[in-house]
Amino acid sequence: MKNYQRILWLFCTLILLVRPSAIPVYAADTWPEAIEISAEGGILIESGTGTVLYEKNIHNTYYPASITKILTALIVIENCDLDDTVVFSHDAVFNVEPGSSSAALDVGDELTVRECLYAMLLKSANEAANALAEHTAGSISAFADMMNEKAQSLGCMDSHFNNPSGLNDPAHYTSAYDMALIAQAAFQNETFTAIDSTLYHDLPATKRNPDGLRIYPGHRMLKKNSSLYYPGIIGGKTGYTSLAGNTLVTCAERDGMKLISVVLNGHQTHYTDTRTLLNFGFKNFKSVPVSEIDSTYASVENDMTIAGLPTTDLSILNLEDDSEAILPVDADSSDVSSSITYEMPVQAPETAVAQISYYYGDHAVGSSYLLLNENHTQALVPEIPDAVLPSTDDTLASDVSDTQASHFHIVLPSIHVPARVFEVIGILAALAAIIAAAVYFRYRTEKKEESERVSRHNRRMERLHDIGMSPSDFDLLMQEKRTTGTISDANRPAKKPKKHPSFLDHKSYKDL
Repeated sequence: MKNYQRILWLFCTLILLVRPSAIPVYAADTWPEAIEISAEGGILIESGTGTVLYEKNIHNTYYPASITKILTALIVIENCDLDDTVVFSHDAVFNVEPGSSSAALDVGDELTVRECLYAMLLKSANEAANALAEHTAGSISAFADMMNEKAQSLGCMDSHFNNPSGLNDPAHYTSAYDMALIAQAAFQNETFTAIDSTLYHDLPATKRNPDGLRIYPGHRMLKKNSSLYYPGIIGGKTGYTSLAGNTLVTCAERDGMKLISVVLNGHQTHYTDTRTLLNFGFKNFKSVPVSEIDSTYASVENDMTIAGLPTTDLSILNLEDDSEAILPVDADSSDVSSSITYEMPVQAPETAVAQISYYYGDHAVGSSYLLLNENHTQALVPEIPDAVLPSTDDTLASDVSDTQASHFHIVLPSIHVPARVFEVIGILAALAAIIAAAVYFRYRTEKKEESERVSRHNRRMERLHDIGMSPSDFDLLMQEKRTTGTISDANRPAKKPKKHPSFLDHKSYKDL
């Protein structure tokens, strides 16, 4: 009987452990890609979702030049007080290439961290980048370690940074994809965006500039009086060295979409390439609220389940507000597929219980989190009665106090699953019920047979007791009868030989 119970338990456990989740079934729709750029590497992403709209050699490595300063600025902003004073050292001022970008700062000059950031991002001052690195980490080499750690935390896999300015160095390189991730993080930082989008800034008096210095951004698409001005531009960073060629990072926003373009190893066409990328993105894509493409997950109040088992209070879950997906302008929302995972990234909200990713064809177009409402700290199923808790002899009970045991809960995320999955679960449940019924019937039959055997044995004992004979005496008497018999062997009918069917005579013998 224990074997039957074990089989039934394993089968039912298997069904409960089948965690249905939407598997992305990619649509056959095409992705707009009818453009070309002259730069060796380039990428266009939508900042809010990270959706890659265009790519060219996005994992090839190139020298970044001064767009490196985007990462430098982000690290400084995250680790320093903007009102702290930065003192320019000899190494900070002179550890640069002759003729490279500078704000005419000298040894002993003092600026706040904020002023240095303006000098570095707008004027691309290399001495300001060095001074900020020394102020933040103590040395340029220590700051380079921070740069690589930060890049890795952002998901960069193709990069290695060796200085804060981007000057030529064989060990200093990146890819278009990695640079897009860095720019995405930077333009999500309000302080960085405010400084980087500034059209001009007045630096205070210094040794070489006793009257101060007005600086302007190097990115020409920011300047409204320039033929290169781009409506909707937020900011960006230029770069150039003899080895890197022209590099350019740009962020622009229109119609609810914030796009980031990266151009690497350009050949004096970096502005043309950037305009081509941005125009392509704004013309061919649209931002769509997740609630419009995911009515299934949006209706968590009504039908959120776990493997077909509802929670006690379905209203405690909701889809993250303001989540967007990026789709081609002629795309149908019904072509979007989704998948769900319970492995949360580092940046996930504290109340997230699952992440839902959306796909159009084989392109990831957005994601959203399934959250517990702020009014609920736990998603609970009914309390487990004390009767089913492990006893004090069990391993678990030794680790759970009496007070904890009386409040023992199971916390499980609730999700909705497609109707087809429920059909499969229904079939499995029906099979489980049939197997359970069969096992139970077999168990009842065996119990009945055992009960009848016990009853016959008891009646036999009673009859023997009535005639004054013990069970051993009765067994001995029966043995004697079997030995002597009432019919002699001579008169016993001869046994007919058993006739066994011979498969050797069968017509299929040749096939054996």
